[in-house]
Amino acid sequence: MAQTKANTSVRNKALYKRLRNLGVSVKESTRVANKARPPGKKASQRGGAATSYANWKVPELRRRAKKAGIKGRSTMNKKQLIKALRAA
Repeated sequence: MAQTKANTSVRNKALYKRLRNLGVSVKESTRVANKARPPGKKASQRGGAATSYANWKVPELRRRAKKAGIKGRSTMNKKQLIKALRAA
């Protein structure tokens, strides 16, 4: 039975070609080449815009502070929570 070449779309063709030359499988090379981040972009530039803490409600700020491990968060007001979260 003759094998047919899979119709794959690769974003980073140069990386795909290097991986294939190193002996990495077609499937793995495609996965890695398609997952690779665009060169020159930092994580903050790739993601969406985060909303300002000023737009959050106090319970949401407290939940975030709890995840960040901020002590005394239950007695803090909104302004204090925002300051503590930015410092964390």
